[in-house]
Amino acid sequence: MGIYDRDYARDREPGFHAQMPQSAVMKLIVVTVVVFLVQLFWEPFTEWFALEDRWYRRPWTAYQLLTYGFLHSPGDMWHILLNMYVLWLFGNEVESRYGSREFLVFYLVAIVFAGLVWTASELPFDQPAVVLGASGAVVATLVLFALNYPHRQILLFFVIPMPMWVAACIFVGLDILGAVQRPEAGSVAFTAHLGGALFALLYYKQGWRLSNWLPSGLSVPNLKRQPKLRVHRPTDDDDGENELEAKVDAILKKINEQGQASLTRAERKLLEQASRQYQEKRK
Repeated sequence: MGIYDRDYARDREPGFHAQMPQSAVMKLIVVTVVVFLVQLFWEPFTEWFALEDRWYRRPWTAYQLLTYGFLHSPGDMWHILLNMYVLWLFGNEVESRYGSREFLVFYLVAIVFAGLVWTASELPFDQPAVVLGASGAVVATLVLFALNYPHRQILLFFVIPMPMWVAACIFVGLDILGAVQRPEAGSVAFTAHLGGALFALLYYKQGWRLSNWLPSGLSVPNLKRQPKLRVHRPTDDDDGENELEAKVDAILKKINEQGQASLTRAERKLLEQASRQYQEKRK
C-alpha cells in the first residue's frame, strides 16, 4: 500500500459527500452549535450547566467548570458567532502544529482553568454571578497561536494590518482594563479571558504536552467511514517496502497525536524519501 492509498491521501470521488468533520476544531464547533440549539429550545438546560460563582459550596456541581464552556447566551447570537469564528480562524493551525488529540485536551483544560480563575476573581464580591461561553478557551487558542507565530500578519477588525503578537497584546490589554473596571464592565467575564491567556502562556513556556498525562487509548473519535479491506499477497520484493511503510505509518501517527513540530530531522527526511518512492510508482 502506497502513501496515496491511505485514507488521508486518497482523492475524493466526484459528487456530494455528507460526512462528519474530522478536525478537532470542527468537532468542537459542531458540538457547541448543537448545544446552543438545545439552549434555544430548552431554557433549564442553560441554568443547569452554566458556571455559578459559588459552585464549590456544592461540590457535585463541579461539572459546571467544563460544561459552561459549551454554552452561550441564547439572546446574543454574536456571542457564539464571534467565539466560533476566532476558534476556526486560529484553532486549525494550532491543531495542525500540536495534533488533534493534544489540541482537544488543551482546549478542554483551558475551559476549566479559565473557570477557576473567574471563580477566584469573584470571591471578593457578594453579588451572585454566572458565567457561560467558550471565550476563555478561545482566548487561550488565540494567545497560543500568537506565541507560536508572533510575526504572522493579520487584519485587525478586517482592516488594520499588524503582527499577531501586537494584536494579542491589544486583546489581552483590553481584557485587563475590563477586569480592573469590573463593576462598570457589564456582563463580560474578562477574568475568564485572562485565565485562558495565562493558561496558554504557561502551556507554551513550560512546554507541556497534556495528552501525555492521559491514558494512551484516549483520542479524538474518528467518525470517518472506514475503507473496504483489500487483500494483498506479498512477494519477496515487498519486505523492504513493508518495512518502510511501517516506519511511515508510525511517523504519521505521531503527527496526528503530537503535531508536525514533534518530528525529528530524520523522520522528516524519511517521509520525503517515502513520498518520492511512492510518486515514482505512480508514474
